[in-house]
Amino acid sequence: MPRSPTPPAPATLPPAAADRPRPAHLADLFWSFTLLALQGFGGVLAVVQRELVDRKGWLTNEEFLEDWAVAQILPGPNVVNLAVVVGDRYFGLRGALVALAGMLLFPLLLVLALAVVYAQFSGHAAVSGALRGMGAVAAGLVGGVALRMAGALRTHPLGPVAGWAFVAATFGTMALLRWPLAWVLPVVGGAACAVTWRRIAP
Repeated sequence: MPRSPTPPAPATLPPAAADRPRPAHLADLFWSFTLLALQGFGGVLAVVQRELVDRKGWLTNEEFLEDWAVAQILPGPNVVNLAVVVGDRYFGLRGALVALAGMLLFPLLLVLALAVVYAQFSGHAAVSGALRGMGAVAAGLVGGVALRMAGALRTHPLGPVAGWAFVAATFGTMALLRWPLAWVLPVVGGAACAVTWRRIAP
């Protein structure tokens, strides 16, 4: 009797999202975002990108870029919006509320305490100079994260050339032409969405 042909070995599939690292429970989500917020003075974006993508692996760099784009266009602080998106991704509404609480609760108490201290020493020249120096560091942190996120443009449906063209258009309209964000998002962002839609639409 002839032997039946051996079935081919299954192709190697990428790991499912369920098999990737994820928050173990709601308490893990809460304390993770609490620690992120407490160490993010002047540069929460840089800290969140490093922790969620590089250390915890809860998001890929591409997923982080997409979620950050959503957080940018929603009203409210960008990083808080990102926390809500990530919390909802893993635990639904409960996760969104817990991540929001983790991002705001302890930092709010700390900021209130610092506000009382700052009110006592804000007139000192040394304090004013130190804050201006921290502003430069915060700008460097944001710029560094932007460069790291730009690596995802290589695999974006727009392609690197069109992607960098929209990056340049955004920089030009905001930094050179001084357009308000309310104009940049619908004009440049809308054009980028339209071009991407045309490239991925069947």
